[in-house]
Amino acid sequence: QVQLVESGGGLVQAGGSLRLSCAASGRSFSSYGMGWFRQAPGKEREFVAAINWAGGSTSYADSVKGRFIISRDNVKNTVYLQMNSLKPEDTAVYYCAAKRTGWGRGPYDYWGQGTQVTVSS
Repeated sequence: QVQLVESGGGLVQAGGSLRLSCAASGRSFSSYGMGWFRQAPGKEREFVAAINWAGGSTSYADSVKGRFIISRDNVKNTVYLQMNSLKPEDTAVYYCAAKRTGWGRGPYDYWGQGTQVTVSS
């Protein structure tokens, strides 16, 4: 079992930056694929970014490519999402997720509780 706790959300002006963190419990973190998803009000949850177990492979949604960077620290059991050049349309609850086998856009086995990101225009 893995527990995921996100942090780092908040209110930021358009063009600003935020870094989200996701701290994971459990000894198997370094073997899991990790991902970030988001859900805006009235919309379905969507894929944002993913990273493989070693951190050497990443994937991004087209809407965030070139602005967001996913990374991980397997010593600290933490995955990060650096968000730059934020836009109002990035406003959403951001969720961290863990995948026992493989990596990519889904499906995922474990989910965090989410952290709110609000970008003002």
